Amino acid sequence: MAHTLRYYERAGLIAPVARAPGGQRRYAASDMEWIGFLLRLRETQMPIGQMQAFARLRSEGNGTTPERRQLLEQHLAQVLATITAMQQAAQALQAKIAHYRGLEASLRPTPSSPHQGSSHVPRNPTPLSPGPRQAARNRRSRG
Repeated sequence: MAHTLRYYERAGLIAPVARAPGGQRRYAASDMEWIGFLLRLRETQMPIGQMQAFARLRSEGNGTTPERRQLLEQHLAQVLATITAMQQAAQALQAKIAHYRGLEASLRPTPSSPHQGSSHVPRNPTPLSPGPRQAARNRRSRG
C-alpha cells in the first residue's frame, strides 16, 4: 500500500500530505476517502491517464462536475461491457466443465461391467469418417 501511495503522489493523483516527525504520512479522513475511490477506479481497470484527468477535474472544483460525471459514465459502460464478457466466458467454462464431468461419468466402469479396471470403450462408438485421401481412394476403388 505504501508503494501505491507514493506512486499516486508522483502521478499527481493525491496531493502530498503532512508527515509525522518520524516521516510517516498523516492522511485526513477526506484523503482516505479519495484514496479509497482511486483504489476502486484501479480495481475497475481505469487507466492511470483517465484517473489523472479525473483528479485534475476534481481539483478544479464543482464547475467540472458534468465532465467528471461523463468520465465516470464512460468508464462504467466499459466496466459493464467487461462484466458481460466475463459472464459469457464463465458460462462457456461452466458448460465445458459440465461436459467433462459427463464424459468422466460415462467413462467410469459400472459394477456390472465384465471387465473391471480395463479401459472403457463406448457402447456405440461413432465410426470415424475417412480422411480426404482415404475417401478419394474409396471412391476410385468402387468405380
